[in-house]
Amino acid sequence: MFEVKTLDKPDERRDFPRGHLEAVHLSGLDFAVATFEPGWRWSESVGPIAGTESCQIHHNGYVVQGRMRIRMDDGAEGEVGPGDVFVCAPGHDAWVVGDEQCVVHDFAGAMAQQYAKAG
Repeated sequence: MFEVKTLDKPDERRDFPRGHLEAVHLSGLDFAVATFEPGWRWSESVGPIAGTESCQIHHNGYVVQGRMRIRMDDGAEGEVGPGDVFVCAPGHDAWVVGDEQCVVHDFAGAMAQQYAKAG
């Protein structure tokens, strides 16, 4: 098997307040590029769509641009920025830090399948 898709023609785009994601779906991999504008915060921009208190998506991410702060439900907190590769379990809030948009590539699949869809 060999599959190739381009982000120039994503399979879908999901818009949400202060951001959007574009996704391609391949066999065994859903890949998303999420763009978050300054002022974006999961609990305010996506939480009302998801209908949950915190983000319940597992992320395998790579930050291309900007900075994002992530706070886990247990209180653990950290920040990611350009060049950082991260894993984030379900149960967190996140927000853009500063005045630059944050662009994240997500390889988990769950983000491309479920993120910003009504729960």
